[in-house]
Amino acid sequence: MKSIQEQLKLIKKGAVEVISEEELVKKLEENRPLRVKFGVDPTTADIHLGHTVALTKLRQFQELGHKVIFLIGDFTAQIGDPSGRSETRKPLTAEEVARNAETYLQQVFKILDKDPAKLEVVYNSHWLGKMGVKEIIGLASRYTVARMLERDDFQKRYKEGTPISILEFLYPLMQGFDSVQIDADVELGGSDQKFNLLVGRELMRDYGKKAAQVVLTMPLLEGLDGIRKMSKSYNNYIGITESPKEIFGKTMSISDELMCRYYDLLTNEEPVEIKELHPMEAKKRLGEILVARFYDEAVAKQARAEFENVFKENQVPQDIVTINIGKDSINIIDLIVEARLVESKREAKRMVEQGGVKLNGEKVTDDRAEVSLATEMVLQVGKRKFAKIIK
Repeated sequence: MKSIQEQLKLIKKGAVEVISEEELVKKLEENRPLRVKFGVDPTTADIHLGHTVALTKLRQFQELGHKVIFLIGDFTAQIGDPSGRSETRKPLTAEEVARNAETYLQQVFKILDKDPAKLEVVYNSHWLGKMGVKEIIGLASRYTVARMLERDDFQKRYKEGTPISILEFLYPLMQGFDSVQIDADVELGGSDQKFNLLVGRELMRDYGKKAAQVVLTMPLLEGLDGIRKMSKSYNNYIGITESPKEIFGKTMSISDELMCRYYDLLTNEEPVEIKELHPMEAKKRLGEILVARFYDEAVAKQARAEFENVFKENQVPQDIVTINIGKDSINIIDLIVEARLVESKREAKRMVEQGGVKLNGEKVTDDRAEVSLATEMVLQVGKRKFAKIIK
């Protein structure tokens, strides 16, 4: 096992805050596997790189010899976490949560070590689902409304007159009670979860636990645009179930500044080593690391070779999709949409205007152009999207 200082350096790498570092050091000095809690409410089925910031940190804890307690909030998901929300979140059914949880875990196991000595998966319905009215009232009595309104999103909604349900007030208490139940040494979460994590810390003390959990918050990862947080809603994400080609290609599109942040939050690489590389080489290395994590080393090398063949030597990908249009001619915008290389005509028009559309290697500049389909041709939109067009 690494020294305490070596462990502390890796644990703090990329983190926003440790509450408190002194307590964490004391726990590490006990020279035992710490119980590191991470809770997720499976409100969606798919994971993108933004979700893996915390998962990467959990893997680092595992590699340091500690045990991850991966908590599936199958009960709390039916309430809905209000963190960062401007309105009440729509609750999910038990069936929806179960389906999402199954898919979510399959993806999580691409990152975490499944060794039972390093990972335990628990479901909070096992204790929250058994609580009666008396126990719930007892839990609710441990926090005041004034304390709840210290939370930024609750405070904002209260001032704006936006409804806040009593159920939402119960959510942080239930998340905190999870920590009591599993005797967490450390709880990990996004920076937007800080309030909830601190509630867990206080409840552990309130319930007489010997030592409260240390809170470790992680930043929210910016998406490919480098501005907003990574989200499917903003279409600035890299999904971990995307093809190796897409993962590698999207990684190559990020800025140099964002690349350094991705290295810091998603890998164990040292910043000094990365800075010694040419930015293009550093991006390729990052792309390989990410593809290898979700697939394997051989697939990662193949994705890199494919990228270099297509974009360095201007070759067409080997796995190009063939689209049968069934017309003699078609407007270029309609062609791009029918080939499913963009999601809307507006996006297709923008790509033409920006010079991002080519037919057989020739740039298309007129968004009103009619394309004759007398012969087979290759349509390219942006740097990574290709389609073979036939009549």
